[in-house]
Amino acid sequence: MFTFFKGQNIHPMVTRAKAGIFKPKIHIASGPLYPPKPHTIKQALANPIWFKAMQTKYNALLQNKTWILTDLPPSVIVVGCKWIYKNKLDANGTLQFHKARLVAKDFHQVAGLVYNETFGLIIKPVVVRVVLAHALSSNRHIHQVNIINAFLYGDLEETVNMQQPPSFVSTNLI
Repeated sequence: MFTFFKGQNIHPMVTRAKAGIFKPKIHIASGPLYPPKPHTIKQALANPIWFKAMQTKYNALLQNKTWILTDLPPSVIVVGCKWIYKNKLDANGTLQFHKARLVAKDFHQVAGLVYNETFGLIIKPVVVRVVLAHALSSNRHIHQVNIINAFLYGDLEETVNMQQPPSFVSTNLI
């Protein structure tokens, strides 16, 4: 049977805490304070900065004719969606812009019923290292490019029935 004493550690082992040795607590403020990323749609809509980012993305989706608003056919699986927010920084840590993305909740989809295969283009770290090593050895310059709305340039073969974006609901059916 063990007996525990409240607030006392009677074990014979000498620890840093028992010897009064503590790491100094250092609080470092890193860069300017950016508006915090919202966790809910209500928080985002209340902040004009994030609302503008959402409106910009929504307008780009409409301009690229990403979807067609129609009545929902019977017995169709509907995919939900949600907004994701991010402060985009440059290499120096300076704020470039606030980004809002509308993402599908793909876990609502059923393999074989709604889609047949998936593919996500992700570059492997070893490829990045090889490219950087080659550029360095051949004395070349490398530039990073941010293509806004890059995923909109791909073709989608399947029909996906998705809910309208939260807070951007329209009734103008086509």
